[in-house]
Amino acid sequence: MEWLVPLAVAVIGGPLVVVVQSLRKENTSQHAEARELLKIVAGKVDKVDDKLDGHISWHLSRTRKPKVKKQEEIIIKAD
Repeated sequence: MEWLVPLAVAVIGGPLVVVVQSLRKENTSQHAEARELLKIVAGKVDKVDDKLDGHISWHLSRTRKPKVKKQEEIIIKAD
């Protein structure tokens, strides 16, 4: 009867270990895909950052002319 316990553990635990290992491999591949996507996103964010820096520099380097608001004449009609 002593052989029954190890046999039961092997029958129950064996398939469980196989399932856990397959999930682990899938998880590792998903992490690798996510890492690649993050690299792509980081590259795009860097491009936007560079464009934004250039745009802000353009605004700061422009010589600003003071804006003169045109005054509109107000015509008051006398009754």
